[in-house]
Amino acid sequence: MKIFDVSLPISPGMIVWPGDPPVVLERVSSMDAGAHDNVSRLACGVHTGTHVDAPHHFLNDGRTVDTLSLDVLVGPVQVVQVPDEVGLITAGLLEKAAVQPGTLRLLLKTRNSRLWKRSVKEFDRGYVGLSVDAAEWIVGAGVKLVGIDYLSVAPFNQSIPAHQALLKPGIVILEGLDLNAVSPGLYTLYCLPLNLVGSDGAPARVILVG
Repeated sequence: MKIFDVSLPISPGMIVWPGDPPVVLERVSSMDAGAHDNVSRLACGVHTGTHVDAPHHFLNDGRTVDTLSLDVLVGPVQVVQVPDEVGLITAGLLEKAAVQPGTLRLLLKTRNSRLWKRSVKEFDRGYVGLSVDAAEWIVGAGVKLVGIDYLSVAPFNQSIPAHQALLKPGIVILEGLDLNAVSPGLYTLYCLPLNLVGSDGAPARVILVG
Protein backbone atom coordinates (compact mmCIF):
# COMPACT_ATOMS: atom_id res chain seq x y z
CA MET A 1 0.00 0.00 0.00
CA LYS A 2 1.25 3.49 -0.85
CA ILE A 3 -0.20 6.82 0.24
CA PHE A 4 -0.11 9.75 -2.18
CA ASP A 5 -0.72 13.22 -0.78
CA VAL A 6 -2.26 15.08 -3.72
CA SER A 7 -2.93 18.30 -1.81
CA LEU A 8 -1.19 21.59 -2.56
CA PRO A 9 0.80 23.07 0.33
CA ILE A 10 -0.83 26.27 1.63
CA SER A 11 1.55 29.17 2.10
CA PRO A 12 1.77 32.93 1.51
CA GLY A 13 2.55 33.75 -2.10
CA MET A 14 0.93 30.61 -3.52
CA ILE A 15 -1.18 30.86 -6.67
CA VAL A 16 -4.81 31.78 -6.07
CA TRP A 17 -7.67 32.44 -8.47
CA PRO A 18 -7.40 36.01 -9.87
CA GLY A 19 -9.28 38.34 -7.54
CA ASP A 20 -9.39 35.90 -4.61
CA PRO A 21 -7.69 36.97 -1.38
CA PRO A 22 -4.05 35.98 -0.98
CA VAL A 23 -3.00 33.56 1.73
CA VAL A 24 -1.97 35.09 5.04
CA LEU A 25 -0.15 32.77 7.46
CA GLU A 26 1.51 34.70 10.24
CA ARG A 27 2.81 34.14 13.76
CA VAL A 28 0.78 36.19 16.23
CA SER A 29 2.33 34.70 19.38
CA SER A 30 6.02 33.74 19.38
CA MET A 31 8.10 31.88 21.93
CA ASP A 32 11.17 33.58 20.42
CA ALA A 33 9.63 36.89 21.47
CA GLY A 34 8.93 35.67 25.02
CA ALA A 35 5.44 34.20 24.67
CA HIS A 36 4.70 30.88 26.37
CA ASP A 37 3.61 29.28 23.08
CA ASN A 38 3.56 29.73 19.30
CA VAL A 39 0.20 30.66 17.73
CA SER A 40 -0.38 31.41 14.05
CA ARG A 41 -3.23 33.02 12.15
CA LEU A 42 -4.50 31.82 8.77
CA ALA A 43 -6.62 33.88 6.38
CA CYS A 44 -7.50 32.78 2.86
CA GLY A 45 -10.36 32.25 0.45
CA VAL A 46 -12.30 29.00 0.74
CA HIS A 47 -11.28 28.06 -2.82
CA THR A 48 -7.56 28.19 -1.99
CA GLY A 49 -5.26 25.37 -3.07
CA THR A 50 -6.79 21.91 -3.09
CA HIS A 51 -10.46 22.51 -2.36
CA VAL A 52 -14.02 21.34 -2.82
CA ASP A 53 -16.79 23.28 -4.55
CA ALA A 54 -20.27 22.94 -3.08
CA PRO A 55 -23.34 23.63 -5.26
CA HIS A 56 -23.82 26.96 -3.48
CA HIS A 57 -20.66 28.23 -5.20
CA PHE A 58 -22.43 28.75 -8.54
CA LEU A 59 -26.11 28.12 -7.78
CA ASN A 60 -26.80 30.17 -4.62
CA ASP A 61 -29.17 27.42 -3.51
CA GLY A 62 -28.17 26.74 0.09
CA ARG A 63 -26.38 23.43 -0.60
CA THR A 64 -23.22 24.40 1.24
CA VAL A 65 -20.02 22.47 1.90
CA ASP A 66 -21.07 21.35 5.38
CA THR A 67 -23.97 19.39 3.83
CA LEU A 68 -21.79 17.25 1.55
CA SER A 69 -21.88 13.51 2.22
CA LEU A 70 -18.73 11.78 3.41
CA ASP A 71 -19.95 8.75 1.46
CA VAL A 72 -19.07 10.64 -1.72
CA LEU A 73 -15.82 12.13 -0.40
CA VAL A 74 -14.33 8.78 0.64
CA GLY A 75 -14.16 5.62 -1.47
CA PRO A 76 -12.86 4.02 -4.68
CA VAL A 77 -11.67 6.41 -7.37
CA GLN A 78 -10.32 6.14 -10.89
CA VAL A 79 -7.49 8.37 -12.09
CA VAL A 80 -7.54 8.93 -15.85
CA GLN A 81 -4.61 10.33 -17.83
CA VAL A 82 -5.53 13.06 -20.31
CA PRO A 83 -2.98 13.33 -23.19
CA ASP A 84 -0.65 16.31 -22.94
CA GLU A 85 -1.79 17.73 -26.26
CA VAL A 86 -5.37 18.12 -25.01
CA GLY A 87 -6.27 21.69 -24.09
CA LEU A 88 -9.98 21.12 -23.51
CA ILE A 89 -11.51 17.93 -22.16
CA THR A 90 -14.58 17.02 -24.23
CA ALA A 91 -17.24 14.34 -24.06
CA GLY A 92 -15.58 12.60 -27.00
CA LEU A 93 -12.31 12.38 -25.14
CA LEU A 94 -14.00 10.94 -22.06
CA GLU A 95 -15.75 8.35 -24.22
CA LYS A 96 -12.33 7.08 -25.30
CA ALA A 97 -10.71 7.36 -21.87
CA ALA A 98 -11.64 3.91 -20.60
CA VAL A 99 -13.60 5.21 -17.64
CA GLN A 100 -14.79 2.05 -15.95
CA PRO A 101 -18.56 1.46 -15.83
CA GLY A 102 -19.98 2.32 -12.43
CA THR A 103 -17.19 4.78 -11.57
CA LEU A 104 -18.47 7.12 -8.86
CA ARG A 105 -15.31 9.17 -8.36
CA LEU A 106 -13.16 10.36 -11.25
CA LEU A 107 -9.89 12.31 -11.17
CA LEU A 108 -8.47 13.78 -14.37
CA LYS A 109 -4.69 14.06 -14.64
CA THR A 110 -3.67 16.56 -17.30
CA ARG A 111 -0.62 18.59 -18.26
CA ASN A 112 -1.74 20.98 -15.51
CA SER A 113 0.08 18.86 -12.94
CA ARG A 114 3.41 19.81 -14.48
CA LEU A 115 2.74 23.41 -13.46
CA TRP A 116 2.87 22.35 -9.81
CA LYS A 117 6.00 20.28 -10.43
CA ARG A 118 7.72 23.30 -11.96
CA SER A 119 6.56 25.49 -9.05
CA VAL A 120 5.09 28.04 -11.45
CA LYS A 121 4.33 31.18 -9.41
CA GLU A 122 1.89 32.92 -11.75
CA PHE A 123 -1.68 31.92 -12.51
CA ASP A 124 -1.88 30.14 -15.89
CA ARG A 125 -5.05 31.11 -17.77
CA GLY A 126 -4.36 28.41 -20.37
CA TYR A 127 -4.92 25.49 -17.99
CA VAL A 128 -6.85 22.42 -19.15
CA GLY A 129 -10.53 22.29 -18.16
CA LEU A 130 -13.84 20.62 -19.04
CA SER A 131 -16.16 21.59 -21.85
CA VAL A 132 -19.89 21.74 -21.11
CA ASP A 133 -20.51 18.51 -23.02
CA ALA A 134 -17.80 16.80 -20.95
CA ALA A 135 -19.57 17.95 -17.78
CA GLU A 136 -22.83 16.57 -19.17
CA TRP A 137 -21.10 13.29 -20.03
CA ILE A 138 -19.89 13.01 -16.41
CA VAL A 139 -23.43 13.57 -15.16
CA GLY A 140 -24.81 10.96 -17.54
CA ALA A 141 -22.17 8.43 -16.51
CA GLY A 142 -23.35 8.57 -12.90
CA VAL A 143 -20.13 10.03 -11.49
CA LYS A 144 -20.67 11.64 -8.06
CA LEU A 145 -17.28 13.38 -7.64
CA VAL A 146 -14.93 14.76 -10.28
CA GLY A 147 -11.50 16.23 -9.67
CA ILE A 148 -8.90 18.02 -11.76
CA ASP A 149 -5.35 19.26 -11.30
CA TYR A 150 -5.82 23.02 -11.47
CA LEU A 151 -7.84 25.61 -9.56
CA SER A 152 -10.97 25.24 -11.69
CA VAL A 153 -12.68 22.36 -13.43
CA ALA A 154 -13.83 24.72 -16.19
CA PRO A 155 -11.78 26.81 -18.63
CA PHE A 156 -10.87 30.37 -17.65
CA ASN A 157 -13.58 32.92 -18.59
CA GLN A 158 -15.99 30.01 -19.27
CA SER A 159 -16.48 28.88 -15.71
CA ILE A 160 -20.24 29.11 -15.23
CA PRO A 161 -21.77 26.56 -17.69
CA ALA A 162 -19.59 23.55 -16.81
CA HIS A 163 -19.75 24.27 -13.09
CA GLN A 164 -23.52 24.57 -13.14
CA ALA A 165 -23.92 21.42 -15.23
CA LEU A 166 -22.00 19.48 -12.57
CA LEU A 167 -23.33 21.19 -9.46
CA LYS A 168 -27.06 21.17 -10.27
CA PRO A 169 -27.29 17.35 -9.87
CA GLY A 170 -25.08 17.58 -6.78
CA ILE A 171 -21.76 16.33 -8.16
CA VAL A 172 -18.87 17.26 -5.87
CA ILE A 173 -16.11 19.19 -7.65
CA LEU A 174 -12.57 18.72 -6.36
CA GLU A 175 -10.06 21.24 -7.69
CA GLY A 176 -6.38 22.06 -7.21
CA LEU A 177 -5.03 18.51 -7.12
CA ASP A 178 -1.35 17.72 -7.63
CA LEU A 179 -1.30 14.40 -9.49
CA ASN A 180 2.36 14.44 -10.58
CA ALA A 181 3.31 11.32 -8.64
CA VAL A 182 0.11 9.41 -9.39
CA SER A 183 -0.20 6.93 -12.26
CA PRO A 184 -3.54 6.25 -13.97
CA GLY A 185 -5.50 3.52 -12.25
CA LEU A 186 -7.67 2.66 -9.27
CA TYR A 187 -7.16 4.03 -5.75
CA THR A 188 -9.06 4.81 -2.59
CA LEU A 189 -9.82 8.51 -2.19
CA TYR A 190 -9.90 10.31 1.15
CA CYS A 191 -11.06 13.90 0.66
CA LEU A 192 -11.77 15.84 3.87
CA PRO A 193 -12.78 19.47 3.33
CA LEU A 194 -12.96 21.75 6.35
CA ASN A 195 -16.45 21.63 7.87
CA LEU A 196 -17.22 25.30 7.21
CA VAL A 197 -20.86 26.01 8.04
CA GLY A 198 -22.70 27.87 5.28
CA SER A 199 -19.68 28.03 2.95
CA ASP A 200 -19.66 27.62 -0.83
CA GLY A 201 -16.41 25.64 -0.65
CA ALA A 202 -13.56 24.60 1.61
CA PRO A 203 -9.87 23.74 1.44
CA ALA A 204 -9.28 19.98 1.74
CA ARG A 205 -6.52 17.55 2.59
CA VAL A 206 -6.74 14.84 -0.06
CA ILE A 207 -4.88 11.55 -0.23
CA LEU A 208 -5.00 8.55 -2.53
CA VAL A 209 -4.21 5.09 -1.26
CA GLY A 210 -3.28 2.34 -3.67
